[in-house]
Amino acid sequence: MGNKAMIEDMPRIKRKKKLPQALARIEIKNLINALTNLKHKSMLLTTYSGGLRVSETAHLSLSDIDSKRMLIRVNQGKGRKDRYTLLSCANLKWLREYYKQYRPSLWLFPGRHKNHPISIRTIQKVFDNAKHKAKIIKNVSVHSLRHSF
Repeated sequence: MGNKAMIEDMPRIKRKKKLPQALARIEIKNLINALTNLKHKSMLLTTYSGGLRVSETAHLSLSDIDSKRMLIRVNQGKGRKDRYTLLSCANLKWLREYYKQYRPSLWLFPGRHKNHPISIRTIQKVFDNAKHKAKIIKNVSVHSLRHSF
């Protein structure tokens, strides 16, 4: 028996799957209220209320917000699949305020250069800063907003 066959026959250790950490509504409220920057607030609200992954939030374009049908179009999400998710009335209100102030043109949340989306790392830093200001001690990340959704 060759090495390749031995490796294929070797039993695999099953890893325990842990449930993801989710935030309570009051923690979400405190997290969002800890933010003073309208762009940051709108970003995290959109991530939470749409149940988006951080990369999906970063790559939203203006045309992905469908206020008539109250939907957010997610292009090429995980598994390179397109899908729609919910657009809440509260989130739409914040996005409209954000639009009036920032006037994004292509990307909903542009990065330093307007022709590039905001970086995933920047969104993570915004979340970490808000988490610190809101005094949330749970081991959570931006992805926890998706699980809290």
